[in-house]
Formats: sequence, structure tokens, C-alpha cells
Amino acid sequence: MKFNFSRLKIWQKSHALTLDLYQVTKTFPKHELFGLTSQIRRSASSVPANIVEGYSRKGNREFVQFLYQARSSLDETIYFLILSFDLDYINKEKYEELIDKASVLMKMLNSFISKVKKN
Repeated sequence: MKFNFSRLKIWQKSHALTLDLYQVTKTFPKHELFGLTSQIRRSASSVPANIVEGYSRKGNREFVQFLYQARSSLDETIYFLILSFDLDYINKEKYEELIDKASVLMKMLNSFISKVKKN
């Protein structure tokens, strides 16, 4: 079943990044299950969740507020990626791949916010 929000490229990219991060955190140490693993999963899944919640609102003003929350969650996710790399939980190749995806998503999100604000 397709939902209207699932047509948004910004949602598709944020959902894909979330799935990637769930996959990569499966290899994190067990002692991080309720620490970094949980935090990175929560922050990553908050990005598409805020897009969905904002999309369901009546006006663009509310939608933009949720998009800002999504952007903040993405910033938090990027930090957790940096931390994961610095703790040697992610190898350099995977780190660079995920950071690149997050950076592209951030640019898309910023552009989308500007577009929604104009309408």
C-alpha cells in the first residue's frame, strides 16, 4: 500500500538512510544496545517520522516546523555517525558512505524547507 507521503523524495531518502543505520548498528557492541545504538536509531527514524507528521498537518507553517525538527534530528544523526566512527564501530568506507547520504539528505531538506516556506 502506498501512502501520499511516500511519494516525497525527501521521505524516501530519509527512510533509506534509517534502514541503512539500523543495518549498520546491528554490528555495534552489545553494551551499546541501550546507548549509542538506541540513540542513532531514534535520531535517524525521527527524520522520516517528522516529515510524515508534518505532511499530515493542514498548513505549510506547521509542516515547516516539523521539517525543522527533521533537520535537527538529522544533525543529531550525523553527530552519532561521527561518534560511531571515532569509536571504531564503523569502518571508514561505511562511514564515508553514510555521511555522504546524510549530507545529500541535508541539502535536500534545506531546499525542501525553502520551497514549502514560499508556498
